[in-house]
Amino acid sequence: MSYHRLGQVPPKRHTQFRQPDGSLYTEELFGEEGFVGMASLLYHQFPPTRVSGFKSLGRIEHKVWQQEDHRHHHFKTHPLPKEGDPVGGRKVLMFNSDLTIGLVRPSEKMEYFYRNAMADEMLFVHNGQGMLETTFGTVPYEEGDYLIIPRGTTYRVSPLTEETRMLTVEAFGGSILPPKRYRNNFGQLLESSPYCERDFRVPMELPQHEERGQFEVRIKVNDELMAYQYDFHPLDVVGWDGYLYPYAFNIRDFEPITYRIHGPPPTHQTFEAPNFVVCSFVPRKLDYHPLSVPAPYAHSNIDSDEMMYYVNGNYSARKNIEEGSITLHPRGIAHGPQPGAAEASIGKDYTDELVVMVDTFRPLLYTETARDLDDASYPMSWLG
Repeated sequence: MSYHRLGQVPPKRHTQFRQPDGSLYTEELFGEEGFVGMASLLYHQFPPTRVSGFKSLGRIEHKVWQQEDHRHHHFKTHPLPKEGDPVGGRKVLMFNSDLTIGLVRPSEKMEYFYRNAMADEMLFVHNGQGMLETTFGTVPYEEGDYLIIPRGTTYRVSPLTEETRMLTVEAFGGSILPPKRYRNNFGQLLESSPYCERDFRVPMELPQHEERGQFEVRIKVNDELMAYQYDFHPLDVVGWDGYLYPYAFNIRDFEPITYRIHGPPPTHQTFEAPNFVVCSFVPRKLDYHPLSVPAPYAHSNIDSDEMMYYVNGNYSARKNIEEGSITLHPRGIAHGPQPGAAEASIGKDYTDELVVMVDTFRPLLYTETARDLDDASYPMSWLG
């Protein structure tokens, strides 16, 4: 990420920086990989170590749907009911040691703040608008936004619309970043990258919170959820600077790369993380070779599980796909366009599909929630 600065910071780091009453602001190094990874320096009105109470809210476990067959899946998630708040209402559908993938359709507001100390988070906003309130400031969000939240960030999701639906991804092994091939040796995005730094929406407002009282921060750590109590507002930062902070990137700002013949999925890669990648399939011009077949060719996932989340538009390679559908094509078996799709695609020069794809490089497990959304007839859909 690029250097960013917001609010008040002293001229030199690790030096005296005093509040109006003469007391010191508390400086906090917020960094990854000890002292050698990306980091930011935050300046608090109250010491972030000041805790008035804490308790465990229990272990975090996922009920695994034991698979009798190795097959393709189609999860119809659109009917998923509204439940809980933007964090507590999340439903994990699949997971492994590297990540979780789930959905949330909240019916309640967050009355607390949250800190995922185990994973970077990516929230894809399918429906809704609102504010992501964080220690780094506020980030307004809208439909189509990827919200990237570094692990350890204290935040709250505050929807401003009645309907909110988000795809949620946790990355346990490390950071969610733009692919290395899009960046130069200094981290700057290249001219050949399908997006640039101007497309990232970083925190631009840092509300000053001086409130005292009882505030709860729920912390996910060591597969357990802890509730910490503070006697000051958790978002008490008056200024910060550095390279590590949350931001928003809208899927519609991804500039598609097109070919004369059909390009492979890495063409659409948007982010990378340890042992998985995220791709964005957006409205775009199709192949323009005179003998091109715009529909994707059949391929075997030998080393990866492929999850595709259908946002909207017309995905012509697959029938009976709904808004909010998830297809999961696991390793070891081929998949591709369904009968008639390849022939029907010939001569088409544009697609309006909008799809988020996550490819994992370790096998995924499915939860009982996913079982309840599964269309068991999907593996036979290639018969025609």
